Amino acid sequence: MQSVPTNAAPEAERPRPGHEESDQHVILHGMTWKDYEILLAVRGDRAGVRMYYLNGAIELMSPARDHERVKTTIARLLEAYCDERGVELSGYGAWTLRNALRERGAEPDECYIVGDTNKEIPDLAIEVAWTHGGFDKLEIYRGLGVAEVWMWDREEGLGIFALSGDRYELRARSTLLPELDPAWLASFLDQPTQSQAVRALRAALR
Repeated sequence: MQSVPTNAAPEAERPRPGHEESDQHVILHGMTWKDYEILLAVRGDRAGVRMYYLNGAIELMSPARDHERVKTTIARLLEAYCDERGVELSGYGAWTLRNALRERGAEPDECYIVGDTNKEIPDLAIEVAWTHGGFDKLEIYRGLGVAEVWMWDREEGLGIFALSGDRYELRARSTLLPELDPAWLASFLDQPTQSQAVRALRAALR
């Protein structure tokens, strides 16, 4: 097995006060693209740590329980909405997205292709900012060419960022799903369980 690179200086985020769980971010600087590929290979298919690469640095992110709860609830709501509206949606989870020439790599919380699945990158990526820290995810996805990024922040709510030219623009509605109101979708996150959230959304649509 190849050894993990040791020329990195970790930069860890301080945990938030209280009993609330926080995402854990560690940034390794001075890392090559080969270092990134080695770390991906060493980790393999083991779940728990997501990796991002941006211009010679690697972010290792271990999501908190509530981070996972929110991203899974948003994903289930989106899937239920598309099912009810007859939209062809295919999910690819934390698909490892890479572009060596642009020095970008990401493992989104969730990602999807709308319509034809014969594509090299997803149409939509979902990212949850449960604990602030780490890389500018939009800068990574811009370099990867992901058409739309849904960013959920517990202060700002659900934001829709659509790629326009070479930059992302905050939009009131999704360009992929223009009839879907993101604030309306996010309102179901307050339900006690994910199943109740999905049932409430389906009932509202019917």
